Amino acid sequence: MKIPANKRGRSPTRSAIGRAGVNPQPGREAAAASPSSRATRAAERRAAIIDAGLAEFTARGYAATRLEDVAKRAGVAKGTIYLHFTDKEALFQELIRTALVPVVNRLTLLPPPGATVRATLEHFAESFVREVVQTDRGDLLRLIMAEGPRFPSLAEFHYREVVERGLAGMRKLIECGVARGEIRHQALAEFPQLVVAPALLAVVWQGLFARHAPLDALAMLRVHIALLFGERSTP
Repeated sequence: MKIPANKRGRSPTRSAIGRAGVNPQPGREAAAASPSSRATRAAERRAAIIDAGLAEFTARGYAATRLEDVAKRAGVAKGTIYLHFTDKEALFQELIRTALVPVVNRLTLLPPPGATVRATLEHFAESFVREVVQTDRGDLLRLIMAEGPRFPSLAEFHYREVVERGLAGMRKLIECGVARGEIRHQALAEFPQLVVAPALLAVVWQGLFARHAPLDALAMLRVHIALLFGERSTP
């Protein structure tokens, strides 16, 4: 997962400044740019640490990952990590916030005017496969599933920030679909886990069995959605 950082623009040359009619004062110019430059460099280092953390956690597992290895991969001193994160758990929590929370937040948005609940779910399925199943965000989810029982505080954080939000959003979508007459089975609102289960299956399958039996995750989710709405899926 690459988290983009702002790019520093090329500094204007002395001749360009002269042509603009500005009398260059290097000392003042450097001083004026200094806070912005420091903020940019800090943001770049933070992004590099997060990227390196994701790579190390998914390669080694949570328990075996050391901040020394994260720092080495990020190209920073170990002490630099502590300028941004208090400990390994704080870094892992930031990975969850950065990689997974934005995805589930989309479920909290009800369909816009003119859009159906089914179309909203289909759009979410497409983005979930594209942004999670087929990327290292899926590796992060599998890591949480595997090591969450050993690290209850991480499991609790993931539940609060991702699972609880996702289920609440899905429940609202189902209730909206029932109210509009799109969904007949009202009991689905009581068990939104039934609706999201195939998405998690796709994540697990991609990590464990894809090399043996590739799965078209998007096609599977489209069939699942068609069954939820009591309609045949379109080819």
